[in-house]
Amino acid sequence: MLVPLQVNSQVMNVKFRSLSSEETSGESFQSDWSWIDEPVGISKSSAFVKPGLLEQINTTADVSDYLWYSLSLQIQEDEPLLQGGTQPLIHVESSGHALHAFVNGKLSGSGTGNSDNAKVTLEKPVTFTAGKNTIDLLSLTVGLKNYGAFYDIVGAGVTGPVKLKGLRNGTASDLSSYQWTYQIGLQGEDSGFSDGSSTQWVSLSTLPKNQPLKWYKANFDAPEGNEPVALDLTGMSKGVAWVNGQSIGRYWPTYISPQTGCTDSCNYRGAYSASKCLKNCGKPSQKLYHVPRSWVKPSGNVLVLFEELGGDPTQISFGTRQAGSLCSHVSELHPPSLDMWESDIKIGRRSEPTVQLECSSADQIISAIKFASFGTPRGTCGTFSHGRCNSTSAHAIVEEACIGLRRCSVGVSISTFGDPCTGVPKSLAVEAMCT
Repeated sequence: MLVPLQVNSQVMNVKFRSLSSEETSGESFQSDWSWIDEPVGISKSSAFVKPGLLEQINTTADVSDYLWYSLSLQIQEDEPLLQGGTQPLIHVESSGHALHAFVNGKLSGSGTGNSDNAKVTLEKPVTFTAGKNTIDLLSLTVGLKNYGAFYDIVGAGVTGPVKLKGLRNGTASDLSSYQWTYQIGLQGEDSGFSDGSSTQWVSLSTLPKNQPLKWYKANFDAPEGNEPVALDLTGMSKGVAWVNGQSIGRYWPTYISPQTGCTDSCNYRGAYSASKCLKNCGKPSQKLYHVPRSWVKPSGNVLVLFEELGGDPTQISFGTRQAGSLCSHVSELHPPSLDMWESDIKIGRRSEPTVQLECSSADQIISAIKFASFGTPRGTCGTFSHGRCNSTSAHAIVEEACIGLRRCSVGVSISTFGDPCTGVPKSLAVEAMCT
């Protein structure tokens, strides 16, 4: 399947290949999927007990995204909690960023914050039994804030309250000050599951799908060529991915943008508003995840996933990214590159900004200039158009500077192109073809 894509000001064609366990092609997985269950709750000897609820970032010291909060309750058979046919609710409040609640080893519910408000409030019905019952809360961060007033004291984790609601006479029991057991990180993180070398991997004919807290592993051969590799993690919910032991980051394809608010037209004029020019409503915030070529071997590569909520890894596909066009759009007011600052200070003048084009492959050259305009060009890569102000010599000047070369540089100034419109800020937009 060929999918048009725009990344880093380049128009791409991306060819994907399925990584399902049914695939028999030598270009796909060399073995079926295998898996390991991540234990629910406390499983490490390093766990510790503290009264009350601890803030996550200070507790984990950012060693892991994950922190388990665990509490055991002994419930007698004649307690009102088990009588009357009413089902209690567990109420959990967190400072962020996401939360999964398990009761007696089963997922009861999940909640997430958002970019405007990281806090999470989760309230779900739960079922208890006579005897020992366990509440396990898996709190996780998805990146730490590094800007804004007092950002360094913005916390995360289950800060409470944690309550059981719907008890006799409508009362609630606050569990926040109880003795909680804490575990920093996952058992799989300590056991090194991410590099795929563990002997604990299970391979059976039936692959568990859409189940929480699963580690998945499969082998694959690298796509041919030197183009960048991307993983399409459609089918998975939320977790972390590794290739050959190297983390390619967190994935979250089920984090969907709002269904409404997008527009086919776009006009940024006027006062700023975050709702202007919205695109891709109802789509994942990210589907494609870059895998650096330097991390990939010709064959025998290992992909490992830790899935938090449940997914189907057989839907995953990977592909290569081939550049069709190489684009750049630079204003004459753009500051020069950093390596020019020192020389500018020495000579006492400011260097002009430049458009720099370079084909991605060592065996490619710039074979054509599809568009070049110095003045007030409009649009984006693949849809550039001339504005009211345009230097008639721009296309010829860029062609002369770039055709036949792998890389070229063109100054963005009236000294290069002349001044097609005095007193108007100008820019240079170029779209080139590499072959």
